[in-house]
Amino acid sequence: MTPLRPDTLTATPGGQPGTVSLVGAGPGDPELLTVQAIKAIRRATVLLVDSLVGDGVLRYARRSARVIHVGKRGGCASTPQAFIHKLMVAEALRGETVVRLKGGDPFIFGRGGEEAEHLRDAGIEVRVVNGISSGLAATTALGVPWTHRRHAHGVMLVTGHPGESSTTLDWPTLAAAAAQGLTLVVYMGVQRLAQIQDGLLAALQPDTPAALVQHASTAQERRLVTTLGQLAADAAQAGIGSPAILIVGDVLKGAQALSDAAVEPARQRVAL
Repeated sequence: MTPLRPDTLTATPGGQPGTVSLVGAGPGDPELLTVQAIKAIRRATVLLVDSLVGDGVLRYARRSARVIHVGKRGGCASTPQAFIHKLMVAEALRGETVVRLKGGDPFIFGRGGEEAEHLRDAGIEVRVVNGISSGLAATTALGVPWTHRRHAHGVMLVTGHPGESSTTLDWPTLAAAAAQGLTLVVYMGVQRLAQIQDGLLAALQPDTPAALVQHASTAQERRLVTTLGQLAADAAQAGIGSPAILIVGDVLKGAQALSDAAVEPARQRVAL
């Protein structure tokens, strides 16, 4: 099939414009889809699918639907966001029922906000269907919550991937907040793991519990439980790569699952 190019896309308005739904496909396991997500996928005549969407999710699509893979994955070659914006608008103006299918939740580091703004500016009706975030699936895989009455009074969701922004996060400041009883959940941080570790160690002790979960909720899931001081070294030895979620904080102490988590290498560094 000839690849689609942004300069060849043209809208052909006629009749009533279609709609675009930004649908969260969850962390990968199709059984974690919401009922609303399944209904939206079944209605779609065109699906624009991200790389991190689980293969089983598309079994709910109608056979006649056009499926266009627009792969968005941190650290890898991705479809330009401007192209995706133009494609969504063009398909909607043709009267299609468009589903923009995203891993996790569209509004948690999924660029759903940008896409919704662009569609509304173009006069396209936008619907949003939330999905289970990969950050939540990662902590659940370890048997721990984001918050805990004794260990964590809140949670911070941050991205370790600056993307197109020149702004870098102040990791020592985030570490100081975590030290006050907040769980830190970092998306897309594996490639900068050593830098993140150094920044967090400015305000957190080396024995602070830390964990990485790769491919949460899928058959490829891998879990590493360690300490902040050993984080980068253990992750390299275990071969943990993207996509993975980093969790840091005392909430990990409350997990009985840490004692028997499937860790590679097979050793625990957190004293329960």
